[in-house]
Amino acid sequence: MRFYTQSFLYDDPWSIVSLAYLLRYPNPYSTHILSCDVISREVTPSGSLLTTRLILKTGSLPRWAPKGMIQRGESWVLEESEVDPLGKVMRCTTKNLDHVKVMRVEEHIHIRQTADGKTLQTTEAMFMSGFGWGLTKKIENYGLAKFKANLQRSREGFAVILNLIRQSRMQPMTMGAPNSFLLSHRSHSAMESKPSTQHEAPGNDSGRDDARQGAPPARTGIWSRWKTWLRSG
Repeated sequence: MRFYTQSFLYDDPWSIVSLAYLLRYPNPYSTHILSCDVISREVTPSGSLLTTRLILKTGSLPRWAPKGMIQRGESWVLEESEVDPLGKVMRCTTKNLDHVKVMRVEEHIHIRQTADGKTLQTTEAMFMSGFGWGLTKKIENYGLAKFKANLQRSREGFAVILNLIRQSRMQPMTMGAPNSFLLSHRSHSAMESKPSTQHEAPGNDSGRDDARQGAPPARTGIWSRWKTWLRSG
């Protein structure tokens, strides 16, 4: 059995970081995530949000893995999260549902607000193999090494979502609010594609050309890049 622990401090408030964590898929760095579906979601009497999601991931085996060790390169992962808006704490546990004999991976995420208004995320992961055949430690070490190698890429993808939320000018209170991230994104996209309401004379091409020449350059901000990535995916 192998363990891994890491902490990371965000300058953003807890409400933004917790929302970004729930919306982290899809992002340009998560091409290994094939699907992410909500199985159940409920609000407890104390006001906490409980969510269960089923995530389908894909991956590859190391070269030294015996042939037929895993029948397919996809794996189902169960994610269970609790968001406490009053205590400003989020807890999340993920674990794989298949290939558990080869290796079982369980990850615990704890996101809380600090005294100075920042957000601390603590990650704990456990890797345990029951495969045997003298490969138990090798499999566990491989899982740990791959997990550590993917952390930076995961953080880069998470940063993309954080930036999108910052630029969407959403209010800090996000859980259960009517203006969700996706609605904000759709309204912003509609504003960008809305045609001009200025009346033009029919056939007045020169006037349109002059207007185009005097118009500001096309928007190439993060929203445009995000839409381009979605279309290409």
